[in-house]
Parts: sequence; C-alpha cells; structure tokens
Amino acid sequence: MEFLNPVIVLNLVVGAIGILLVIIDRFLGQYGECRITINDNKEILMKGGNSLLASLVDNEVFIPSACGGRGTCGYCRVRILEGGGPVLPTEEPLLTREQLINQYRLACQVKVRQSLKIEIPEEWLALQKYRAEVISVKPLPRTIKELVLKLIEPSIIKFKPGQYVQIKIPTDKGFEYRAYSIASETKYKDRILLNVRLVSGGIGSTYLHSLKGGDELEFVGPYGGFVVKDTDKDIVCLAGGVGLAPIRSIIFSLLDEGSKRKITLFYGARLKGDLYYYEEFKKLEKDHKNFRFIPAPDTPEPGWEGDVGLITDVMERYLGKDDADRTEAYLCGPPPMMDAAIKILSNLGLAKEDILYDKF
Repeated sequence: MEFLNPVIVLNLVVGAIGILLVIIDRFLGQYGECRITINDNKEILMKGGNSLLASLVDNEVFIPSACGGRGTCGYCRVRILEGGGPVLPTEEPLLTREQLINQYRLACQVKVRQSLKIEIPEEWLALQKYRAEVISVKPLPRTIKELVLKLIEPSIIKFKPGQYVQIKIPTDKGFEYRAYSIASETKYKDRILLNVRLVSGGIGSTYLHSLKGGDELEFVGPYGGFVVKDTDKDIVCLAGGVGLAPIRSIIFSLLDEGSKRKITLFYGARLKGDLYYYEEFKKLEKDHKNFRFIPAPDTPEPGWEGDVGLITDVMERYLGKDDADRTEAYLCGPPPMMDAAIKILSNLGLAKEDILYDKF
C-alpha cells in the first residue's frame, strides 16, 4: 500500500478544516440580536454576524474606511471596551502597541457575535449622508479628472479645508466606500470639488471616471483631522500628484478668508505638463503678496525655467533652520515623498506637532 504525499495530506486537512469552519459559521453561527452601546449614550440593536464596520454603516453610523473593509487602510479604528474578542493577526500591523493596550481595534475585522460596548469620536456621530449631482467633469493631466458635485440633499455642507468625504461606490455585492479629499474652498457650501486619479482596477476611481453631467451619487462626511491649526505661524505646504487636492482647499480657503499668514507651496510632478492647476496658483501668487508658489518637475525640459528635481530636495534648498520655530508644515502625497519630507523638516528643527501630513 502506497503512502500519500505528506504535502497532499496537509492540504486536504487544511481544506477540510476551512470547509468545516464555513459550515459551522453558516449553520451554527446564529448570533441573534446584539446590542452595540456607543459612547455610553447611544444604543443600536441589530442581528449579529456582520462586521462591526458594516453593522454600524447599516445603522448610519459612518465610521471612516478607505479600503472597503479589507483591513488595509487602518482608518476604522475604534475602542472596544466589551465584547470584541481577541485581536486578529490582520489587525496587528495597523495598530500601535499603545493602541492595542488601549483596546483599539479595526471595526472591519471585528465580527459582531455578541453585544459590544465601544467608543468613537463624537464627531463621527454627527456625520451626514449626502446626495449630489455631477454638474461638471473636466479632464486634468495624467488620468486625473476634476468633478464638481452639487448638493441635492442636504443642500449645504460645512467642512474644514483639508478634510475628505467617502463616496458610495456601487459593486456587484452591494456597495463600498472610498475616500476622496475635498479640493474646493469652504466658501462654496452647496458643492464640493474632487480630483480623482484613475487607478487600474480601482473600483472607486473607475466608477467616478465613468460619471457624466447629470448623474447622481451619494457620499458621507466630512472626515479628517488634516486641518490647519489656528496660529499665526508661517505655512509650508508640499504636494505631489492628487495630494494637491486638500492642499488646494487649504490655500484657497485661507487666502479667500483674508489670512495674512505667509504661505509657501512646493508642488512636484514627474513632468511639467503634470503640474495641474499651475495657472491657478500662478494667478493666486500674483494676487496675494503672502503666497509663494514653487513648482518643480522631476527632470529638466525645454522651456522650463523654474526649479527642477525631487520636490523634497527643492523644499530643503529653500528652507532654513532659522525658520523652524515659526513654521508649520502641511504635506500630502505618496508615502515615500511624505517620509522624506518629514525627515527633512525634522532635521531643520520643526516640532513634531507642527508637521501635519496625509499619505496618499
């Protein structure tokens, strides 16, 4: 009698266990009615079995999430004081040791099997669901589109420059949410402006790029703490790619409100033609003495007379250590750019609390 290959046996055992767990969860995992207590002052009754994130969204408690509940963005952190069960291996990479000690979990990875007691920021309970109409679609460089969304219900939105919304994206299985920064000024309360870069295979960007004037959609918000502090310090902004969106909102809103703070924008792109909103910012620089615009493509090109090189290197050439104690920095772009900029600014002497960033 021949013996089976140990690898085959192991695969068969693992497969059998997986099938058994699915059967147990489907037929024995009847969790009944569960109660979620939020911040000791709000209770929700629901049937157990779904993730905490999905259960809260179904009851219009809009927890931030940018990955569709896949446990990769880390936005849906909540404190679970009772009933959460053990922390899963999928959560650990996105939670710091301090957060784990303080009972933080990823809502998308916690299954509602029993009643829970949780804590979330109070402002999340005030988030609203909006219905809007696409009134303008404009192509920008490098597969980026500018969308203007006119609010239908509610008819106005109050947001802070630098915040974002979560767009409801239809899918074959229902819907998911994806996060997009608001690029418009706060004075426009009946609409928002988005910059959307098309990502290959991305359900959010594919959906938004398919929209045309007259189409309607839903979103939730506004979210985010990437907002300007109320001080009189000089402001240094650095942006790359569609990281320009929240930076645009910050700069245009401040200048529109008459801020006298000195503002400098360092904006980088691979090619000069990728520097979208270039003319807008040049005009803004002409109209406001306290605003300086320093764009830079990565490589030199015919006809370009400005700075050239990685925008983080350009920023380092302009800034000095003497400015550190009176400067705040607001950074938005790809993670490698953000890491480099944070290191440069820290070496120049900026305090950790004066370097705010949003990695795209």
